[in-house]
Amino acid sequence: MEADGLGLEQALALAAGGGAGLSPEKRAALGASLLLLRRDYRFQRVRFWGRLQGLRAAYYIADGRATDLAAPPQRLYSLNCVEWSLLPPATEEMIAQTAGLRGRFQGDPSYEYESPERKEDSDRIYEDDSGLFIKEETRLVATIEQIDRAVGIIPRGAFVKTPLGPVHENRNFEGLSMTEAKKLNSYFHFTEPVNLKNKTLLEKADLDPSIDFLDSLEHDIPKGSWSIQLERGGTVVILRSLLWLGLTFYHIPMTKQYGYVYFGTGEKNMDLPFML
Repeated sequence: MEADGLGLEQALALAAGGGAGLSPEKRAALGASLLLLRRDYRFQRVRFWGRLQGLRAAYYIADGRATDLAAPPQRLYSLNCVEWSLLPPATEEMIAQTAGLRGRFQGDPSYEYESPERKEDSDRIYEDDSGLFIKEETRLVATIEQIDRAVGIIPRGAFVKTPLGPVHENRNFEGLSMTEAKKLNSYFHFTEPVNLKNKTLLEKADLDPSIDFLDSLEHDIPKGSWSIQLERGGTVVILRSLLWLGLTFYHIPMTKQYGYVYFGTGEKNMDLPFML
């Protein structure tokens, strides 16, 4: 959700139907500090990504984007919504390295987990401890990246891809109609497309390359991993992920107001296929 445009407090209220939220003190601190982040880092867009709750403390996450909105964002975390630290860019190595970690976050970025590889090979004697421990900051980066790839979404038409490649905000986007807003294929994953590349030329014939350049939610696996509801008297469409519990997306049809926020523990719902 943006630091400007739709007010942060109103955006949090729209996404708070699941019971999660921030205290008035945290909301006030966040509203002021996000504006400072935008100025200091010269972001074109900066938003509150969400809160990842650890056992000892919570991580408050923000991300900022430059002119090309499709480029990887710069992510920052804070333990108090006032002081922010820049996170390193996510890599495939980080994701692979942390894939075997289970359990809750501690809330301490310097906390070290024992590598799953070391646990599996406990009889081996290591001369060098490097690479045998994984910092929680690395796990934090990998988890945020996985959540964004899996459930970070935008309405169809909100962004437009230029013929030269860069992606910009679509100034002509006036929101989805109520009918379209209730369909999964009206929402796209805001990440590198996978399914789109496998479509045949015949399947691509009806697509508009300027706005249909991302994967839609209708083919997500497992099927049924999204919940769509109407709230506030049917004026707000809410999508909740059942795969990453705590991810809530909101959109007010016929307006430019939309966004998503995550309030969770950073744990994937591995039991979902058995629950559907």
